Amino acid sequence: MKYDFSPRGVCATKLEFELDGDIVKNIRFQGGCNGNLKALAALAEGMTVEQIKERLLGITCGLKNTSCSDQLAHALMEAQKEAQAK
Repeated sequence: MKYDFSPRGVCATKLEFELDGDIVKNIRFQGGCNGNLKALAALAEGMTVEQIKERLLGITCGLKNTSCSDQLAHALMEAQKEAQAK
């Protein structure tokens, strides 16, 4: 299932991804650091929500209390809760 997420507190303005069960696919960021976010998406492709959460949750960017990586983890957790509620 495809999900859209509006990241908060970071330069990226939109995050899209798909969940196939708990496997994450087709991650795309809009805005933010283009090369870094393409790399993040490529590295996270095919991982489970839990694997991404364990590795990325809590990462900060500069003086911000979040990062695009952290926001990806939050988005995946929200999507997983939404999928389980259905």
